[in-house]
Formats: sequence, structure tokens, C-alpha cells
Amino acid sequence: MNMDRRKQLFEEYKNRRPEMGIISYRNKLTGESFLAMSQDTKAGFNRNNFQLLMNMHPNKYLQSLWNQYGEDNFERCVIKVLKYKNLTDNHKDKLKKLLEECLKEDPKASEI
Repeated sequence: MNMDRRKQLFEEYKNRRPEMGIISYRNKLTGESFLAMSQDTKAGFNRNNFQLLMNMHPNKYLQSLWNQYGEDNFERCVIKVLKYKNLTDNHKDKLKKLLEECLKEDPKASEI
């Protein structure tokens, strides 16, 4: 890869604006939802999917449901998106507030 292309890709990476928000894993059969805040929703899904597929997820109850019902019986989606202007700001408090709101709205939801 030439240096100009490498610099261009690096600049694109630095200037990207990942989607931040609350991700959900909902079991279609039991109706239970598992929510997590994520500063990059795509990366959040990738991490959780990998942990579940490798049988190494830190939430043992979610892992047991995943093992029992299988991947096809889980619906994955972003349920709330955080609007932000500056990527370098700390958004954890805003994400935590969004997560708390989502947990209150769904009585069958728990935090991952």
C-alpha cells in the first residue's frame, strides 16, 4: 500500500463518527432483553457476538439462553442512538443515562 493511500485511510479513520447508543439482544421466545451501552454499536455487536459464539460471555444467564435457544432466536438491534458533536468528548454519562431510560421502559430487560 502506498503512503498516500495509507495517510488517506488513517485520516478517514480519525474523522469517522461511529454510531453510539444502546444495543439489545432480545430472545424471541422468552421476550427477555439484554441491553448494553456502546461507543461504537458495530464494534459492540461484534464483541458480544464473538463472546457468545466462543461460549465466553461475561453475562452467564445470557450465555445460557444463547446456548439453549441458539443464535437464530435472538434479535439484535440498536434501540437508542446518542446524538453527539465531538468525538473526543466523554459520552459515558450520557450513554449510562440512555441505558437507564431503556431499562425502565422494558421490564423484561437487564444490563449485559
